[in-house]
Amino acid sequence: KWLPPERRELTCLLRPSIVSQVVSGLWRMPKESSESSRDASKKMDGKGPEDSTGQTTEASEEMLRKRIRTNTPSPNRRTPQSSPPKFVSMEELMEAAKGVTNMALAHEIVVNGGFQVKATEPAEGSLEKRVKEIMHKVFWDSLETQMNDDPPVYDHAIKLVGEIKETLLSFLMPGQARLRGQIEEALDLSLIQQQAENGALDISKVAQFIINTMGAFCAPCRDEDVRKLRDIPDIVPLFKAIFAVLDKMKIDMANFTVSSLRPHLLQQSVEYERKKFQEFLDKQPNALDFTQKWLQDTADSMHGESEGGAAGASSSSSQLLLNVHNQAYLRLLNWDHGMDSFPETVMMDRGRFLEMQLELEQLALVASVLLIVYNSAGEAISGLPGLMDRLKSTIKILLHEMHAPAFKADEAFAAIGEKLCQELGECLSQHGFSPFLTDRQSALKGQIAAVKSQDNPIRKLIDSRIQSYLIGFLEFPHKSPPSLPGGLAPVSKELEEVGVRLSRLVNFNKLVYSPFYQKILQDILQPRQGGADT
Repeated sequence: KWLPPERRELTCLLRPSIVSQVVSGLWRMPKESSESSRDASKKMDGKGPEDSTGQTTEASEEMLRKRIRTNTPSPNRRTPQSSPPKFVSMEELMEAAKGVTNMALAHEIVVNGGFQVKATEPAEGSLEKRVKEIMHKVFWDSLETQMNDDPPVYDHAIKLVGEIKETLLSFLMPGQARLRGQIEEALDLSLIQQQAENGALDISKVAQFIINTMGAFCAPCRDEDVRKLRDIPDIVPLFKAIFAVLDKMKIDMANFTVSSLRPHLLQQSVEYERKKFQEFLDKQPNALDFTQKWLQDTADSMHGESEGGAAGASSSSSQLLLNVHNQAYLRLLNWDHGMDSFPETVMMDRGRFLEMQLELEQLALVASVLLIVYNSAGEAISGLPGLMDRLKSTIKILLHEMHAPAFKADEAFAAIGEKLCQELGECLSQHGFSPFLTDRQSALKGQIAAVKSQDNPIRKLIDSRIQSYLIGFLEFPHKSPPSLPGGLAPVSKELEEVGVRLSRLVNFNKLVYSPFYQKILQDILQPRQGGADT
């Protein structure tokens, strides 16, 4: 029903002469069949860096992908009742898929300031990589055989020149007619073919023109690569190196196009995404089912809490709507990705929400352990310079892989207890305090080990305070950060960074989908308010 558009494909939004080749895999040399190119393009998932840092490791990306399960409904997954199916043609489905892909691409460029196109290679040892290496070896061996014939046969070489010519022309802007004419004249395939048939072709001269043209087009960071091409005497290794450098130049051009496009998208991204989603919604009327369930469940949860506790002052309709909406976004930071399908309107940011979720889980554990340590050790360690940072660093290192499948919580928290007791003992001795006795160490280790349970009271208290802190960023997005609740000071910097990222993400999402949210929330809350009035 909804394709999770975490792909980083560049399609018709960017200059098709360069970027469409990069995305579809057509730059791979020698030119692959259309079927293999389509297969390659399907496997190109973006691993671009995220909002604040612009960089993420491949290990963390793999962890995110594992935590985000496929959107195919399973017997255990809770799915809302869908609207009656609407039968559409294959052409309509393809058009809708293209619109969603373009919308996802525009969204990624706008939201992710560090978004970049990256070349992908098959996994080491994979069948795809072995097949690719074999096919390339066969091609280059065949070319070398032809070049070693007497007289040389230039059939394969001329085909390569044709591909190089297409690539060089794709680097040109529409107004560069003079350069286009020079390339067309120097790499006239029909003339080159005639020269080859008459034994008058100087393939080295053709290669030198190609290298000179590449030197004029390439980014400064590729100057050294182009210079090295001039030092390759043999034509076959030279052609191989030329294609390798052209691959890099295509990626450079694609990223330049992305950076050039970003300011224009920033001005029109809200209307563009809303329009594309409306087009998708017109073809798939049930494309908001999970969004409606997400908001409905949030409203039900808040209504149940208000009935269970003391009745507060009644809020206005607009304020109630805003409160439900903000709480719904906070629920995404505690989402069960295995059981509940992610709302359609935030699907393109699912990876970002999950990354914040994983980060907040770690920060909550760090804050919980430090709260226990400082309460246990008392005033003796309060205010000691550098101690808090050392303890915090130790905990974060030992919890670094806490979301990996191989992580063993019992061993990790036992190691944290041992290491922190050692640090505390050394610190107390250095500052002339009484030693950290064995019974106190055992009690501290037990309290630290208990934090690994989600039902631990201290952990639940810290989680609640983090939620209260983050909701302040959503309620007052344009003001200074909200006041920090007690117990969160050791992770205040990290929490503020998460809060800023969350606020920016939520505000942009609200701008794009506000008409859809308004209608859904009014439908949910109006009957409830009407019942309260009566």
